[in-house]
Amino acid sequence: MRPYGRTKSGAILRNGGQILISALLQNSCKAVFGVPGESYLTALDALWEQANVIRYITCRQEGGACFMAAAYADATGDPGVCFVTRGAGAMNAAIGLHTAYQGSTPLILLIGQIASAHRDREAFQELDYRRVFGPMSKWVAEIDRPSRIPEYVNRAWRTAVSGRPGPVVLVLPEDVLKAESDTPDLKPAMVTPVAPLASDMAGIEAMLARSKRPLLLLGGANWTPAGHDAIIQASESLGLPVAVGFRRQGLFPNDHPNYIGNLGFGGAPMPNDYCREADLILAVGSRLGDGTTLKFSLIPAPTPHCPLVHVHPGAEELGRLYQADLLVQADPSAFAIALAGLASPGRNPRRAAVCASARRRYLAMLDLAAQPGPVDMGVVMRFLSQRLPADSFMTTGAGNASDWPNIHFRYRRFRGALAPVCGAMGFGVPAAVAAKIADPDAPAIYIGGDGDFLMNGQEFATAVQYGLDPIFIVVDNQSYGTIRMHQERAFPGRNSGTGLTNPDFATVAVGYGGHGETVETTDDFAPAFERALASGKAAVIHVKVGVEHLGPNMTVSP
Repeated sequence: MRPYGRTKSGAILRNGGQILISALLQNSCKAVFGVPGESYLTALDALWEQANVIRYITCRQEGGACFMAAAYADATGDPGVCFVTRGAGAMNAAIGLHTAYQGSTPLILLIGQIASAHRDREAFQELDYRRVFGPMSKWVAEIDRPSRIPEYVNRAWRTAVSGRPGPVVLVLPEDVLKAESDTPDLKPAMVTPVAPLASDMAGIEAMLARSKRPLLLLGGANWTPAGHDAIIQASESLGLPVAVGFRRQGLFPNDHPNYIGNLGFGGAPMPNDYCREADLILAVGSRLGDGTTLKFSLIPAPTPHCPLVHVHPGAEELGRLYQADLLVQADPSAFAIALAGLASPGRNPRRAAVCASARRRYLAMLDLAAQPGPVDMGVVMRFLSQRLPADSFMTTGAGNASDWPNIHFRYRRFRGALAPVCGAMGFGVPAAVAAKIADPDAPAIYIGGDGDFLMNGQEFATAVQYGLDPIFIVVDNQSYGTIRMHQERAFPGRNSGTGLTNPDFATVAVGYGGHGETVETTDDFAPAFERALASGKAAVIHVKVGVEHLGPNMTVSP
């Protein structure tokens, strides 16, 4: 380790890079994802000094790095940290920032900046990050002296996880990272969960007593293991059917008898129909965006079709659109614990029958008829749900191929669903890498289309570099399938701009140093998957579903 300098009084001097990394360590940061740049060499050197306690994961493109940081946050509940260089590097990372913002994911993006003396001269790669990233961040700040780095890091950490979680941007001029200071470390940032009022819970208890067809809708972030356990207990004791919001499948075990599916985009008619029929909606953690509400049609805005209780940790989200019957400012886990503490009125036979009926309808929805084409993805999903252990991660990007797992995979791991709420293509590949960093012993499976995979397929190299073994299932229909689906509906037979000529994905995987398999029939999949799993390497399973395939129960031909 490079020795620290000292002042005349004997105080220890550290450069800004060392102060920064120490501040991250104080807040229990275990991993930083990034692409190195000359603007933050001092911080990279400090990371080298602390390599035994904080990992720097070298990625192949900043967009992939920021996606990894966001997925790591979603998988662990801790803020993800991404470090990129100025200008082009920061702009590449913007997609991950936007994804974290819309997904309420706690993330800290660190950006190396030009020297302070060159500010406002349009210096090489100079940008005003407050203007660029302000609309997609909770807070953007530029640090002007090394002595304030611990203060800014603690504020960034707390801001990222408080209220509605989200991304924070800290900009670090290279001269600030090089300059020395004797500033001490601070204690870790404190997080202060918000609990519901006793009057809130009394009101909810009264509304539940009157309800015959309630719906417990789960979404958002900030959930803890204790909150997860409590919401399961509450659903059981109160007899509540449970749905999750758009791409929030990891918030409730899908094999639980009270689970009835996910709402909104990429869902299926059954849970959406139940939402329309509900006589009380208890929305916990969700901001009730258009993805979950199917463009505000499942729950009409601003006036819902039935009594609505909206529980959210961010005061700015409550009443912003929906005029709910009861607004509760509370962290979802704190609320779940309070809900589980309500005195159960005893078994309600009518409500139990409603819950059981909804569950039967959900299970019937999963029982797909044979899918046309050379590979039946319905059979593939049944195999994966039965074969994979409960602690598995499933990651997706965007597009119709992600509907296969998001509807038909049986998610059982808390935080086991890693997917972009904003619908960003390319998220799933880096997310699978991040999942293996978060929990190396758990299987991490990606399912995505050929178009989605190639958005960030370069991060397969990152998996190989770190000896990780996620499995990437590429559903190849030689097209941007979702857009082609919309094209076929609006302009039948006029395929414009959506066709793709693809590489041999299995050969590409082998070229990277991983394992590759090609699947051209349904019967090929299970043995190919077992070989990929046994390889102990990052693996691609190239599933050729054919150009007619557009997703579950969807083909080009009527």
